[in-house]
Amino acid sequence: MTRYLPIMLDCEEQLIVVIGGGAVAERKVSGLLEAGAVVKVISPSLTDTFASLVKKGLVTWYDRPYAPGDLRGAFLVYAATNDRAVNEEVALDSRRLGIHVNVASHAEAGNFITPRVIRRGHLTVAVSTSGAGPLAAAKIKSVLEEALDAAYEPYLDFVHTMRTRIKEKESSAEVRGRLLRKLGALDVLNEMRNGSFIAWSPEDMDVWIASHRAE
Repeated sequence: MTRYLPIMLDCEEQLIVVIGGGAVAERKVSGLLEAGAVVKVISPSLTDTFASLVKKGLVTWYDRPYAPGDLRGAFLVYAATNDRAVNEEVALDSRRLGIHVNVASHAEAGNFITPRVIRRGHLTVAVSTSGAGPLAAAKIKSVLEEALDAAYEPYLDFVHTMRTRIKEKESSAEVRGRLLRKLGALDVLNEMRNGSFIAWSPEDMDVWIASHRAE
């Protein structure tokens, strides 16, 4: 079994080349656009959804089969055609160029896989079975989506704002650490879930910081 290293990549404005225009490639591109990537698709045909992305200017499409040289300058490559031989050719070319490649038809030909992803604002959770069972990964994702409900998005917004303010107000690492531990102990998430949370103003935040500096 291949043991993958979980990692979060910053793909903002990075060129990602996707070979293929079918449903599988479409799913890959959806996640790439969420991450702010610059997507180039090479395929003689596209799904309707793909075509609409092209019309909106969200994806650059080259209406032809894969050819050597198409991967030049890519940050990542996705080989997602329905032709195993083409995918293998893309994988081989990617490796020669030192570019990480995902191969949809048989993951072992590439060197990274894409997990199922749950997003709740600042929260990103990735679910992978290391290729053992994509349907199982989808079921696990559904379970986690229910557990990680919509309240996590405003909750993490609050935590992020408070953490930033604590860092601005406190120069002592010891005090900052103490305040962050106390922040983590607040029952804000459940208050947001039941609708009893009242938003904190900047002044409220400063009062809380001042009153919780000591042990």
